[in-house]
Amino acid sequence: MNLVKNIKNIARDVLINESRAIENLTNFIDDDFEACVNEIYSSKGRVVITGIGKSAIIANKIVATLNSTGTPALFMHAADAIHGDLGMIQRDDIVICISKSGNTPEIKVLVPLLKRRGSKLVALVSNTKSYLAQQADYVLNATIEQEACPNNLAPTTSTTAHLAMGDALAVCLVNLRNFTDADFAMFHPGGALGKQLYLKVSDIAVNNELPMVNHDATLREVIVEITSKRLGCTAVIEGDKKLLGIITDGDLRRMLQKNPDLTGIRASDIMTRNPKNIQKDEFAVKALHQMQENNITQLVVMDGEKVGGFIHLHDLLKEGIA
Repeated sequence: MNLVKNIKNIARDVLINESRAIENLTNFIDDDFEACVNEIYSSKGRVVITGIGKSAIIANKIVATLNSTGTPALFMHAADAIHGDLGMIQRDDIVICISKSGNTPEIKVLVPLLKRRGSKLVALVSNTKSYLAQQADYVLNATIEQEACPNNLAPTTSTTAHLAMGDALAVCLVNLRNFTDADFAMFHPGGALGKQLYLKVSDIAVNNELPMVNHDATLREVIVEITSKRLGCTAVIEGDKKLLGIITDGDLRRMLQKNPDLTGIRASDIMTRNPKNIQKDEFAVKALHQMQENNITQLVVMDGEKVGGFIHLHDLLKEGIA
């Protein structure tokens, strides 16, 4: 029991250590950080991010974030750079070098080669007095007090701080570029996330039949329409597809319980007026949110002022959105 408690305390201490380190980074958002963001934003080239060891892993993540948010970026391993990969750097590229100490042998070999090529060099470091920081055009300060590792050795808090600083850089660029959800969708067309960003209600509703009866339809006509279209409901209209209401199979069951005499019952007598609906050009994820907020499983799809179809919760589940 004591061991379990100790494990929990250790885990909490790690999270507290790292959260405080990230909060402290706000003190290091300085003129160099702002100048670096503006340099990248105005550059005609790409952002090349390099590092070694754990820093290389963080570099890959920052590259992925930049690429997905409109800033072209690529990863170059610091060790491979001096064995041919320097060739990937083009004239207008900006190089970000990530290193906790800023004094590793690979970095000391790489930096003069980068400067000889005329590349703008950004140091993302936890040691602002290091060789790398002194040679860089811009310094992104990610200084930490200590690692979460009990021996203060394993890169833990430092890598978290570097990753967070990379996120801050990327989000600043997102804002400068006025990067919208539509832009984001262009880079994320696959999977559930992509579908949330580009799939429209009309893309789904077109696969469903359109159950629809006139407001003076008989009870038999209502039942036949609901049964034949297999959506468990029907729109009730008048004139040129003007929406008046909706009837669900649940409405039918409740009506049958309350009314022993079914003679003369019309659609308008049992419909729910002003049903929830959504325009066909809205994103499908908005339809999901409407269903969740109103605790319903289908929406009438509108084409302007006219009934245009139905979208059901099962449709969204099938698409992987819900």
